[in-house]
Amino acid sequence: MESLEVNFDALSLARRLQPSKPSYVLDVALQTGPPSGDRLMAVCCSNRLVQLHSLHNLCQLREFQGHTGTICGVCFSPTSPSLLFSGSADGTIRAWDVRSPTGKTVQVFSSSQSYPVCSFDVSCGGVVLCGGTEQHDEDSFLLFWDARAVKGADGGGVLGVYSESHSDDITQVCFHPRDPDRLASGSTDGLVNVFDLSCSSEDEALLATCNSGSSVSSVSWAGHDYGRLLCLSHDEGLYLWDLSQLDTEEPLTVLNLPDARSSTPLPTQATLDYFVGGAWVESMEKLLVLGGTRRGEVHLLHCADQGLELLKSLQGGHSCTVRCFAWDSVGNALITGGEDSQLLQWKPGAEESSPQGRSTLKSLSGLQIKARPHSNLRNRKGGHLKKGAESVCSPPDT
Repeated sequence: MESLEVNFDALSLARRLQPSKPSYVLDVALQTGPPSGDRLMAVCCSNRLVQLHSLHNLCQLREFQGHTGTICGVCFSPTSPSLLFSGSADGTIRAWDVRSPTGKTVQVFSSSQSYPVCSFDVSCGGVVLCGGTEQHDEDSFLLFWDARAVKGADGGGVLGVYSESHSDDITQVCFHPRDPDRLASGSTDGLVNVFDLSCSSEDEALLATCNSGSSVSSVSWAGHDYGRLLCLSHDEGLYLWDLSQLDTEEPLTVLNLPDARSSTPLPTQATLDYFVGGAWVESMEKLLVLGGTRRGEVHLLHCADQGLELLKSLQGGHSCTVRCFAWDSVGNALITGGEDSQLLQWKPGAEESSPQGRSTLKSLSGLQIKARPHSNLRNRKGGHLKKGAESVCSPPDT
């Protein structure tokens, strides 16, 4: 384990890419594949484009265009690495074949009413595609499609809908990395729900509801056999729940930090303005959490049962807010993207090749990103969330 700590401590900037078209980098996804292959990386940008890059040198290979609304994320199929998905506020999830030189959409998944998509994910078996929508009237929806339906650019009818579990925008949909029937969803209503999709109805499928007491920013699976859930909130709270305790009398809550910035150990005069997200690195058995400052500094943190531990502070890369990151376990590298339009690659002991200096360019197209206040005071059927309430986790009432 000591060598792993040394590895993180040795991280430094290896490569940087400043795209010719200025735009916020909103999300990044890495292609699975053999270590010897030249794997791909996909990013979505605030200019409604999906870009494909070489993970080896960050060079842009091609560009996909088709969405008419803000893109919420990108994701490679876990079973078909050449298939890339992107979701958008235009109400669609699009599938792209990264091998195709034309850049045309392979399949469009949508609902009859084209609800704006806030989040989406693909099951580990590559079979089920789930999208979370914005609030419509009193409800938000989890929509399900057959992710293998790639026979044409139209169609992709909805297989099923969950409509009772959230009452506000569904900001995160996250399938379990090993169980294709296990799904977690998070919302601005403050709730993180866990479902078993093998059940015949939504009520039966709802295994647990965890209340963060605040608008949910991100949710990720973590821990041994991915039996835990990490939740980050829009007001910088951090919550860790152990779902292996569902059938016991033991509490689910491992960590409950309503403002985790204040409990993060940092060097003197260092600051932490926000959290970007979290990721479980299975080979290292570490739960990584990335935080940053509005000036572009990045803090790589280890989330343990006792709290957050600083692994490395990265400087000299970004010039403003970092929006996304991914840990490349194969290449032993950290990828970050942000509002300065830059894609950066950090590796142990690296020296930046062809340094360009930090850009201070703020993306004009970033103005297209929809901003809306996140309310955590909305009523949920059968309950009410109180602002600042302590995190409560329990199985749903039967």
